[in-house]
Parts: sequence; C-alpha cells; structure tokens
Amino acid sequence: MESYTPLEPVLPPTPQTEIFSEIQWKTILSLADTVIPAIRPAEAASTASSDLAQKSLLLPSEQYVSAQAALRARIPATEAASLAEQYLSENPSSIPGFRDAIQCLFANNVHPEGRKGITFILTALNTRAGSLLLTGSTTMIYDQPLDVREQILSGWRSSRIPALRAVYRALTIMFKKTWISLSPTLFPVIGCPRVPVHGKPALGFEYEFLQFPPGDEPETIQADVVIIGSGCGGGVAAKNLAEAGLRVVVVEKSYHYPSKYFPMAPSTGSTHLFENGGAVMSDDGVTAVVAGSTWGGGGTINWSAALQTQGYVRQEWADEGLPFFTSLDFQNSLDRVCERMGVQSEHTVHNYGNELILDSSRKLGYAAYPVPQNTGNGEHYCGYCTLGCAAAAKKGPTESFLTDAAKAGAVFIEGFRADKVLLSPQKVATGVSGTWTSRDLHLGISGQNAVERQVIIQAKKVIVSCGSLSSPLLLLRSGIRNSLIGRNLHLHPVALGCAIWDQEVRPWEGSALTTVVTEFENQDGHGHGVKIQACTMMPSIFLPLLSWRDGQHYKRFCSDFAHATSFLTLTRDHNSGRVYPDPVDGRCRIDYTPSALDRRHIVEGLIACAKIAYIGGAKEFHTTYEDMPPFIRPDSSPSPAEGSDGEGANNAALQAWIATLRSKSPLNPEFGSFASAHQMGTCRMGSSARNSVVGPDSQVWGTEGVYVMDASVFPSASGVNPMLTNMAITDWASRNLAKAMTSAVSSRL
Repeated sequence: MESYTPLEPVLPPTPQTEIFSEIQWKTILSLADTVIPAIRPAEAASTASSDLAQKSLLLPSEQYVSAQAALRARIPATEAASLAEQYLSENPSSIPGFRDAIQCLFANNVHPEGRKGITFILTALNTRAGSLLLTGSTTMIYDQPLDVREQILSGWRSSRIPALRAVYRALTIMFKKTWISLSPTLFPVIGCPRVPVHGKPALGFEYEFLQFPPGDEPETIQADVVIIGSGCGGGVAAKNLAEAGLRVVVVEKSYHYPSKYFPMAPSTGSTHLFENGGAVMSDDGVTAVVAGSTWGGGGTINWSAALQTQGYVRQEWADEGLPFFTSLDFQNSLDRVCERMGVQSEHTVHNYGNELILDSSRKLGYAAYPVPQNTGNGEHYCGYCTLGCAAAAKKGPTESFLTDAAKAGAVFIEGFRADKVLLSPQKVATGVSGTWTSRDLHLGISGQNAVERQVIIQAKKVIVSCGSLSSPLLLLRSGIRNSLIGRNLHLHPVALGCAIWDQEVRPWEGSALTTVVTEFENQDGHGHGVKIQACTMMPSIFLPLLSWRDGQHYKRFCSDFAHATSFLTLTRDHNSGRVYPDPVDGRCRIDYTPSALDRRHIVEGLIACAKIAYIGGAKEFHTTYEDMPPFIRPDSSPSPAEGSDGEGANNAALQAWIATLRSKSPLNPEFGSFASAHQMGTCRMGSSARNSVVGPDSQVWGTEGVYVMDASVFPSASGVNPMLTNMAITDWASRNLAKAMTSAVSSRL
C-alpha cells in the first residue's frame, strides 16, 4: 500500500477560549519538554543561548556521540545522520501544533474536575510558597535546568500529595501521546510507514444516511424498531430484524468514514474513531479505557480476534439461571455469526511477536493456540486496523451485518445523540428522541456549516446497543429505575509487557493479535486469571502506555520500537466496578480499580511474559508497572542464536527479577498503567429484576419493548474478546424478537 494515500478527515477547530494563562502554559510546556527532552552535547551550553541550554538535556560529549551513533545505525533512512540529530534535539514545544493539540485535549476530553485539579497545581507552582511546597525550591519550575525539572517530576510519581500523583499520571501520558502523534521525526526514525506495506486498499460498502433540513420543530419519522448504536450488537440486530421485513432505523452518535480514509493518522484517528479521543480514564486515573465511537463501533477498531465463549464461563452463567448459555441454540448463534464474518485461523500468517509467543510457549510447556480472525476466510496481514481497515478485509459490522441490513432496507442515521428512550406512563416503549448533527462541508465534524436538529423516531420496539459505558446512562436518562443499572462493570484490565530484540522485527506489520496463551486463565480455581496475547503495535497506541523513567530513557526506548514486540495480560476480572453519569455534565464516569486478586493474577501473567521473551532471546523486557525496573539480559547469558547453556528460564538473573516482581504483588495501582479495550456487564442479564437489569430475552425489567443488546448484558466478564459473545446473544435475542413481531403482524391480518 506504499503508494496509497488515505484521505484526511477534518479535525474540530481548536477552542478559541484559552483554558490556561500564558504563565500556566509556560509551566505546561516546560513539563512537556521534561518528559520528552531535547538532547544536546554539553558543549552546546557554551555556544547556544542560555535559554536553549536550560531547555535541553546536556550530555557529556562522548556520551552524546555514542547515543547519536547508536541511533544513526538503526535509522533506515538515507539521511540517518541529520535525522538522528533532529530526533535528539526535538522536544514538544518545538513541534507546530503541539500546544493546540494539548488545548483541544483539555477542552474536549479532560473532565472539568480534572482540569480544575491541574489548574490548581499550575497556579500553585507559579507562586513562591506553592513552588517551595511542590518542588522544594522557590525558583519557578520553568526556570529550573532540565535535569532538576526531571528530578522534580520523578518525585511527583510517589509524592505524599495525592493531587501531585494524579497530575503526574495525567500529564505524562498526555505529553507522550501527543508527542508521538505529532512528532515529525519519530516515525521516520523507527521506519514505520504511514500506511501498511502489505495488502491492497479496497472500497467498502457505500452507505447512505438520512439527512434532515434545518428547522425549529422536531423532525419525526416512523419505524417498527429503532436501534441505538451501530456496533457489534446493533449491527447483528439490524440485520436480523430488517431481513424479517421490519422497518428498522439504526442511529449512531458518531460518523461513518469509508475505507478510503483508513488507516487514519494517529491524531485524526483518536478523534474520529474512539470514545473521548481515546482518553477515557477511571476516576482514580489508573485504568485507561479504550472504546470505539464510530460507524461500526468497536468492530471497526478492534484487532480481528474472534474467540468463542468458553465452556466454564457458559456454565457459570447457566448456573445463575440462564440455561440458554449451555444450550445448542447459543452455540448455533456463535457459529452463525462466525460464518457470516468468515472467522478462521487456517489462513493466518503470524508476525514475529505472535510467532514468538507460540514458539516460546511450546518450549516452556504453556498451552498456546492461534486466535481465529474475522477476516472473511482470507489472509489479512495488517497491524494498522485499529485505525481502520483500508483493505476492507476485517469483516466487522460495517463489512458484514450492517451491509446486510442496508440491503434489506434498514435506514441509517449518523451524528444522532440519543437523549432518552420514550416510554408511555405504563413503561411501554414508543421510540427515542435525540439531537442530530450533520457533517460539515468537508466530511468532517468541525461544526462549520453543520445543521443541528431535534429528531423523534417513533417505534414499537427500542434496542439499546450503545455499549457498556453508554447504555446504562441512556436507561437512567430515560427514567428507568433499577439499582443495578451501571453496576457489575468488568473491564478485563490489562498490564503490558514489551521485549526488545537485537534484530529489527517491524512489529506494526502483520495482524496484531493472532495467538493466545491460556496456561494462566484459571489461577483461583473459579475461572479467573490471565490470558497472554500480543498487543497492537501502532506507536501512537502502544508507546504512551509504557513507563516513563526519565526523558533520555524514554526517547531511547521509543527509538528502539522497530526492535520491539508486545505482550498483554488480559485478565478475567473477579471484582467489578460501575459507571455512572457525572453530576455536572452527565458524561460517563468510571469507578473501577483492578482488585488485589486480579493484580496478583496480572503479576503471574507478567512473569510468564518475561519467560516467553527470555526464552526467545530478548535482550530487554519492560512492563507498564513503574515501580519495576526492566529486565536487562546479562552479557554472560547466551541468546538462542548463540547457543544455549540449557538453563532456559532458570537463569539466575531472570529469577532474581521475577522474585523482585513477586515481592510487589499485588501491584500498587498508582504505580501501574492498566488499560481496557473490553467493557462488559453494566446492564447485566439475569433471571429476575432482583439480580439483573435485563431478562433472558434481553428486555429491560419493568418495561415493555425496551431491549439491551450489547456486551453490557454479560452476567460477568467473558474472559475472551467479547465480540462473538455479544453478537451471539444479540443474534438469539433479535431473532426471537423478529419472530414475535412478525407473528403479531400475521395474527392481525
């Protein structure tokens, strides 16, 4: 695809109202330049301006020359020498657009409560008393040399002041993410191209969306069924109901982008494809929650993994009064959705990281298997799909169920934010009301020349498929009362590992997740533990999660990315949290901290990842736990390429590192960076209104005609990527609903 150039969607304009004062911006940018420093030789201090020297990390000449030579040797570009120098001297404040990007993040994605806390710290830093308290010096932090600022920032990580610890976590990940997305040198340095090398671009299905003229009065349309959300649940429901001959309207709060816009660039992709710009955080700032927000939902940005619900989970749910999960009907639904998406593993070509997991697991005696992919029974060697599939080869909802629904006559509306489900006094569904916002003139969402209109969709049945973050909030806004709405949140919390290799492995090439290690999935004897899998290796998604220790180390680590592979410890969490509406602006808030039990399971998963990496010959192994230094392979330890002394994972240095990690179990959440791409359970299914939000038919207790069909109905964590489980439940529920509705029509004729 090297000659292919995706179209670029328009970003929303930078907010004109400044959130911070100029003196606060001076502090913010000085901190950003501390996280990602300009690195220069010490003699630059004598020839450069004092301001430039103060802003730079000055290395002794010999050390600088060594770092530059090591970097130059790894850069694939012909202009390696100049590119190495540019990369080392680059800092965030030197990048055009960095300040605007931070302004947009704070204005659009950071909760007002978080902005208030950060503003308070910034204000305090700009007073002598506050500076003394927070930095130990009356000198303003932006006037401190970079090495002093680095020491101050590192100290905040474990400060006794909770607000400082929170500011440290928020700012460091924000600076890392923004720099990686905008850096003009990082991608050329590591050799990561803008588009995947393998595969061919292809046009996906051409969708049409209902448009509304300007007007002051609400627009009203009629339907038999309205489906709120176009993700994995909504797509399956739309297909089944439309093919049954029912009038179906699917509404989606986000927008559709054809495959010619894919893969999106990091900066535009986070805005147009992910919830809250990819920056939804738990209240404690410990867990980053990644959720799709685009046409096709999570099925547009997931990694093609298609695992069926395991037997012990199905039995657990059946034992809670839901026999459907151990029935042949459930298996038939699983098989049906798999067949439609062409799920298989026979045509999978593993990239280096996934092949390593299989090979090292065999040597360690771990149970490990290929992961089936929803790739239309074909090969799909592309790691960019989390930013949209340019080849239209990943058969998520936009390339399968929604296309079938369109061909069967379903009507689609994008840019529709549902305000509430409409109910009669008897709690019978009558439709949904919401606000529709058109695109602008550039197929973007900048708000320029956009039309906004109130729309009412009158329907006999309402299916809520907004996902586990938004479905419970919509039920609450609609006046549905059940104390369990929003509770039972499961996230499959993940800690990451990263191995560094001598050889270049180009980890962004090849499908992201094609293998799974199941050896540690049942650590408590009740089905709770971790699966080990590979992670997407798009730099803008993976690198911000890795620990920051100091600026030089982080820059060096990023420049090694072409030599890196990843691991994730997908945890079937025993404990749960909740989502709830913010009392000020109503947005989704997440009350969730990985439990001590789940964190102990994660530790064992990380240890297994380290062993897998070591057996494969990795020279370094890093984790997202900041209180744990990386494992560095001793020079005396032979790699597999050099021949092994036979000790394998019994190596003394590795065992000492493992003992250190185990001594920290359970991990302190504040020193961990956990992530979640799976949200489940907030409208759980059950046998009665006392223990659930929806019944076995997915209908909301206490209502008639209101259904929830997405992963929020899971009784507990699925333990596998939730796509197929979600689709199978929806397949069963929507087919039954279609039969009931068509039978009712027939009986009246």
